Amino acid sequence: MSETSYAPVTEHLDDPDEAAEEGRRKMDWALQHMPILSNLREDYEESKPFEGQVIGMAMHVEAKTANLVELLADGGAEVAITGCNPLSTHDDVSAALDAHDNITSYAVREVDDEGYYAAIESVLSHEPTLTVDDGMDMVAAVHEDYPELIDSIVGGCEETTTGVHRLRAMDADGALEYPIFAVNDTPMKRLFDNVHGTGESSLATIAMTTNLSWAGKTVVVAGYGYCGKGVAKKAAGQNANVVVTEVEPRRALEAHMEGYEVLPMAEAAAEADVVLTTTGNRDVVTREHFEVMPDGVLLANAGHFDIEVNLDDLDDLAVDRYEARDGVEAYELPDGRRLNVLAEGRLVNLAAPIALGHPVEVMDQSFGVQAVCVRELVEHGDDYEAGVHEVPDDLDREVAEIKLAAEGVAYDELTDEQREYMGSWQHGT
Repeated sequence: MSETSYAPVTEHLDDPDEAAEEGRRKMDWALQHMPILSNLREDYEESKPFEGQVIGMAMHVEAKTANLVELLADGGAEVAITGCNPLSTHDDVSAALDAHDNITSYAVREVDDEGYYAAIESVLSHEPTLTVDDGMDMVAAVHEDYPELIDSIVGGCEETTTGVHRLRAMDADGALEYPIFAVNDTPMKRLFDNVHGTGESSLATIAMTTNLSWAGKTVVVAGYGYCGKGVAKKAAGQNANVVVTEVEPRRALEAHMEGYEVLPMAEAAAEADVVLTTTGNRDVVTREHFEVMPDGVLLANAGHFDIEVNLDDLDDLAVDRYEARDGVEAYELPDGRRLNVLAEGRLVNLAAPIALGHPVEVMDQSFGVQAVCVRELVEHGDDYEAGVHEVPDDLDREVAEIKLAAEGVAYDELTDEQREYMGSWQHGT
């Protein structure tokens, strides 16, 4: 592999030591509220399950993620990490990670496209034996640009819906050449991170960025998957009028049966105060929708990539663009209407200037699943063929059990007789 010129984060900062100290303070605060990672950290520091492994990561580099990264490093791994979104990195946290003896962080906030991909190449220059990805950009880079690494990669984990969609498409084409766990699809991730995490953090970030209330507003939620369900539920809980748009008939029916108005985007856009996309697909909001939107509408994206709101279309229509507030860009149309785009159309709960991402407790669960999946690949990687794999149920249950114990929650277990009954076809009425 050729040498890359992209430097670790400390070479991009004026005072990396001061930044690292502030980043450590944020990490310590988060860890106080992450009982799953704290429990696993005690185990991994002693057992060193990742000794000899090199883990390449592309994630949202902020305090919660940093505690997962440090857990893997304290478990014996050499870790190299960069960001998975140009605007989601917290430079102080990135500096704190880079100060760890076993971690090199290339993540820098507001990096341009060239720097973004150069940083991924820098991570891959460490020749990882495992990958942990959020959006699949690192996996794509391995397969497209550095296939010589594939034979030495044990496996990987994918954090988010968009990444899993891409991986499944890659797998269907026969192009995925090592095993990857679809962490996003396991219950401990999608039932909490996607629903509560996306719902709470997206709405909170929009409210803080704009200083506007949700009460009485018409909020158009594009997509009614797990993320869309969370956004719709939380917005309705704050007294917004929720309209759902969908392309899948059963999800549209589910939204209707949950009491939401369901409309095509062309109709919903005309009455929207806020449009929030959660689909993972491109061109969800386009020229025809901009042309009918009311003055002052807020446009935000809670999907992974900045392709859901077509900003090229909006820019073509606009006669002026200006910063209305920090994190809000107003596009003025010829008739005087102003359409306001938050966080450049990127993942709003992480890319807005004041964004902090999902609540700490939620990410503790998701990152707990990541940690046990990496352990599974190290210990039993040969048992998995190339392709996308569901997270083994016993691993997901392990994380749930740690969380329940930390919360002091007791629950029932099946008796032997119940277990036998549930496992038999011979017992009738």
